[in-house]
Parts: sequence; C-alpha cells; structure tokens
Amino acid sequence: MEHPGRIVVVSADIGAGHDRAADELAQRLRAQGFAVDRLNLLHLLPRPVHRAVRETYRRVLHRLPWSYHALFRLTGSSPTAVRAIRALLRPFRRRLRRRIPPDTRAVVSTYPFANQLLGPLRQHGRLRVPVITYVTDFVVHPTWLAPGVDVYCAVPHAETHQDCAADVTVVQPLVSRAFARPGPEDRRRARQRFGLPADGVLALVVAGSWGAGEVPATVAEVAAAGVHPVVVCGHNAALRHRLRGAGRHVLGWVDDMPALMRAVDVLVENAGGLTCQEALAAGLPVVTYRPIAGHGRANAAILARAGLSRWAGTPQQLGPVLAAVIGTSPVVPSRDDPSRDPAGLVAEAARRAPPAGPAGTRRPLLDPVGDAVAVLAALLQSTGGLR
Repeated sequence: MEHPGRIVVVSADIGAGHDRAADELAQRLRAQGFAVDRLNLLHLLPRPVHRAVRETYRRVLHRLPWSYHALFRLTGSSPTAVRAIRALLRPFRRRLRRRIPPDTRAVVSTYPFANQLLGPLRQHGRLRVPVITYVTDFVVHPTWLAPGVDVYCAVPHAETHQDCAADVTVVQPLVSRAFARPGPEDRRRARQRFGLPADGVLALVVAGSWGAGEVPATVAEVAAAGVHPVVVCGHNAALRHRLRGAGRHVLGWVDDMPALMRAVDVLVENAGGLTCQEALAAGLPVVTYRPIAGHGRANAAILARAGLSRWAGTPQQLGPVLAAVIGTSPVVPSRDDPSRDPAGLVAEAARRAPPAGPAGTRRPLLDPVGDAVAVLAALLQSTGGLR
C-alpha cells in the first residue's frame, strides 16, 4: 500500500536528547504509515569537522561551563547574536535543501540550529512544505526561533526565554510510552536485574549521555544524605571508571530506562532534558541538583516554578529535599490535558501539504575552512542536547 507521504526529521548527535526525541517521533509517524527519513544535520559536514564540532561542544560543557553559560545568556538577550548564527549557517542551506526528497510533505526539526537553515528556506519559498519544530527543552531559547518556521511545539509548562515571544503549540512530550505503562517486572525483580540492593532507598543519578556536570560531588552528597546512588554515566567511560568502587552501583549507557526507573525511588538530574521528561511520565519524583550551565539552570528554574521537580540549591538542602519527595508522585498533565501528540500534529500538516518538489541544482560555494569556522562558532551556543 502506498504511504501517505514522506516526512524528514532533522536532528543532530550533540548529546542524545535531540536524537531520542527524533527517534520517538519517527517511530510514531511510521506507525501511521508515513515514510520517514532521519537526517543528522552534522552529517552535512566533512567527517573531521563533524567530530571536531562534537568534541569542542563536549569539552566546553566539561571544562569551560562558565563560557557556555555566558553564550547562552548572550544569545538569550541579543537578537543580533541569533541573527549572526543564522548568517554563519547560511552557506549550508542549499546543502540541506538537497537532502530533502521531492516527495517530502513536511520537515520536522528537533535541533535548534536546523531551524536557522530550514526557516529561511521556507521563508524564501525554497521549501514548500511545512517546517515544524519540537523543542526538546522546557525553555524555548531564542536559538530555536527562526523566521519561516510554521509551528513550534513545546511540552507543557515550557517557557520562552526572557523577553522572547514565540507562538508555541503545547504538545505531549516525545517520550516512549513504555515509561507510562506498567512493566513486566516489579520493583524487586527490576532491582535484581540491574544488580541493585533489594532493600533501601535508591536515587538514580543521571547527567546526560556525556556525563556532564559535577557528577562525583553529586554522588557523594546523595550518599551522605542517606540515599544509595545508582549512577548512569552514559558514554562517559572515564567517569564510570572514576566512580566505581566503594559499594557504588555505576552503569554506562542503559537501553531499558523504563525498567531502571521502576527499580529506584527518585531521580536526581542536572539538565532538565529528556530523562527528566521520562521520569515525569513514569511517575518518578525528580530532584534537580547542581544543574549544568546554560539550559540546565534555565530548565531547573522552570521545573521548580511548575512544581514538576524540587531544586536543591546546596548540599545542606539536598537531604531534606530528597526526604520530602521520596514516596510522592510528581505533577504530570492529566489525561484530559489539551496537549496533543506531536506526531498527530505533524501527520495532519503533512496530509494537507503539497510535495516539496526537486531541489535546485546549483552547487553551494563552500570550503572546508568555511565549514569549520561557521559551524564551530554556532554550535558552541547549542542548547538542550543532553539526555
């Protein structure tokens, strides 16, 4: 049977949050019969530049968090800074347009800098299909915003950054439905599966796919509060090696997070990203502690204001906050909440749209040095990438 249309979902492998949201959206759209192409924006770059971009961003988060926070604030308060990013990325517009097949009916972005390419293409008539953005953070930072984007989708309680205005449609989080469903394992069996203590209170400590932030201090202070930490280090092998020992339970990348969340009593997180949304969907209490710079701190403030998490500001506050939330359920949107499945919104737009048509055949004027300078300058200011 012929599919109802093709949808291109654009993300980037900066952290895991952008890709995981894109994967979930693609899965839901395929279930509705659409053909879905997944496009990594950074694959438009030569491979060495791609690696350099990811490594530079990772090192800034780990070693120069103050500079990342300064860039986040600058781009949040200066429209000129965001326009400069858009101008730096302009040479990549044609290259991206050529990756969108003629039968495409909609393009969805889960990565902010993709909007700075897709929006102008749409605005100037070079892309005829709707451009829809799913914001992976609780803060709609100005780097997500670009002229030409048709719809911005954000999770309940998301806020625009400072004085920035955006027409935002509230949607359900792009979180696997496995988190909200009872699993085949009860808590006891889930703990046994992951080699965790059968008794006692367990806190799941996460820091994104790169293990960013003050994780060793967090682990020590959670343990000092009388709660046993279970640490997920993602792909950070050095962090995992450093934290091993002393009776700790330290894991690397975990594929079955729904089962692990059923095994613990509370989530301690520092970015307000996808794992936080997964915990809320699973009914697991969330504590924000030592949030990372930039989007981590912005998300922490929004989560606390909305009552979705508790923010422990000091080591002295951590113990009482953990004691207060353990055994409680977080505030989550009710079933009759007006938010919608983003896949349904995208599917509706795609069914109404004409196909994108062929891209132009002119070759872009690019060179490897231009690639590196433009993207490194822009992606250092990326937001919301951590799982």
